[in-house]
Amino acid sequence: MPLQIVHHPHYDAGFAVNHRFPMSKYPLLMETLRGRGVAAPGALSMPKPAPALWLKRAHAGDYVDQVLACEVPERIEREIGFPIGERVSLRAQLATAGTVLAARLALGHGIACNAAGGSHHARRAQGAGFCTFNDVAVASLVLLAEAVVENILIVDLDVHQGDGTADILKDDPRVFTFSMHGERNYPARKIASDLDVALPDGTGDAAYLTRLGAVLPELSELSRWDLVFYNAGVDVHAEDKLGRLALSDDGLRARDEMVIGHFRARGIPLCGVIGGGYSADVPALAARHAILFEVAARFA
Repeated sequence: MPLQIVHHPHYDAGFAVNHRFPMSKYPLLMETLRGRGVAAPGALSMPKPAPALWLKRAHAGDYVDQVLACEVPERIEREIGFPIGERVSLRAQLATAGTVLAARLALGHGIACNAAGGSHHARRAQGAGFCTFNDVAVASLVLLAEAVVENILIVDLDVHQGDGTADILKDDPRVFTFSMHGERNYPARKIASDLDVALPDGTGDAAYLTRLGAVLPELSELSRWDLVFYNAGVDVHAEDKLGRLALSDDGLRARDEMVIGHFRARGIPLCGVIGGGYSADVPALAARHAILFEVAARFA
């Protein structure tokens, strides 16, 4: 069966090509997936904007209202890293709904991926770090509220610690948050996940995969998970400009194979999101993100 992929052309909010956040990676990722035969037309889905009710399950109501009205205070916009105009607001609503949709597809098909998502710095009170809404936290709380699932595991392998996800879900025993990240990277003040593994600068393929391979069985022993969210950020790559770690393309592929293979071998549905990745060479960046989908397609 082809891999179920969620995407939307408005995941690209049209930033300037020299912006620190490489917005053009989203359409380039879809071009790459089509070129590699991973994006089958019959297995592509497009989300509708997330309703305010969903967003307010994870975020403060006044902040959600500010984003939807494009009236976010400048202080918060500075923490996010860009102004919240109409295109950015719509993009945040679509990307969040995309992860909800991908999670539903994963529950039905075993695995699915959103061609965006992983906005793990958005906290309950506000956005931060290029993240407006926390899509994985929203999706988790929506599915739990609907009683579709009872136990969720979040595996966050973006190079940056998942502080926003930890903040939103810290008091919810139904969700276990795991973040493996660069110790000295953003955010400077971290919010503890249920399990954090901090790696030193320059960690390469072998050390990274050894550490991850030791943690995954521990996570599986904690509960019988109904769903795993996998944040497959590629900013762990040696050439990422906001990284500090040193994984290669082969290391990224081995990482994704390890995570996806581990949970799919146990029959646990997995929803992949792309997370962070930063480079002036956007085609190369899109190719790194495409690795998640190529690996996931093997388990579809």
